Amino acid sequence: MKIVFASTPGQENKVEELVQYFYSTIFPNFFHDDRIKQFEREKVLRPTGNFDGFETLRDAYQVIACLQTIISILEAAETQYEYKAIFDKNASMLTEMGLHFPFTFSQFHHARGIKVEMISIYSQPANQYLI
Repeated sequence: MKIVFASTPGQENKVEELVQYFYSTIFPNFFHDDRIKQFEREKVLRPTGNFDGFETLRDAYQVIACLQTIISILEAAETQYEYKAIFDKNASMLTEMGLHFPFTFSQFHHARGIKVEMISIYSQPANQYLI
């Protein structure tokens, strides 16, 4: 007999929080708003097929770890090419776990120098006050 622990709602909320972080912080640093809007239509970082949530505690932790690892690599001051293997491994694990993540390391590596500084509708506001 094998005991398997189911994922908790808190873990699923953490995954959703990390996905929102991608859309509000990571993607605006590398892509223009129209491209991010296309990611939303393509359901990037959303479940593929008939996804009923993470089956086990381990599955949820793997997805959280993969997302956090990719975020750490992309937020580094300079995207180091030696992290490509780690990025690729985590990206393929996300796909295996049922999340749509169609990116390669080189897409972010090349986009780093291209993106001009601009205000994005996806970025988090600096404050919540309006004048």
